[in-house]
Amino acid sequence: MFRRRADREFRDAQLAGQAMLQMHATWQAPDFASPAAEPAPPAQGGGIEEVPDFPPPDLRVPSRHEVEGLMMRWEQPLVIDGEVRECPQCGAYRDWIVCSMRDDTIWLRCRAGHNTAEPRLDPAWYNRNSGPVDHFHPTLDDGLRHLGH
Repeated sequence: MFRRRADREFRDAQLAGQAMLQMHATWQAPDFASPAAEPAPPAQGGGIEEVPDFPPPDLRVPSRHEVEGLMMRWEQPLVIDGEVRECPQCGAYRDWIVCSMRDDTIWLRCRAGHNTAEPRLDPAWYNRNSGPVDHFHPTLDDGLRHLGH
């Protein structure tokens, strides 16, 4: 008994939906003037139209090749190929600043200020493990100060 009633309600809803679709198909579209039909005003300056820069220069972000490098904090021990990476000068094994340079090299800087290249890491590793760029700094010292080193 309930099934026949549900089937009938479903068929009625389908018929109402089809009637609505047929009604919309027969409606006439409003008669709007198309923007392309309006004549464009003549361009000044010899027929060359200047297009404003978008986005404005103060909202643009430098590309990766316009900056010297990117840096991030790495507070936990850095494990590369199953081995904990230590600073060769002081033996520190945590609280690194990882720098990805424009020439595709990765440098590590310990809390004591020792810099060492890490050939086993590459920019792809850096991109996978870093977050979005949130600040740009004019000097390395400003960037290190921002990251707490």
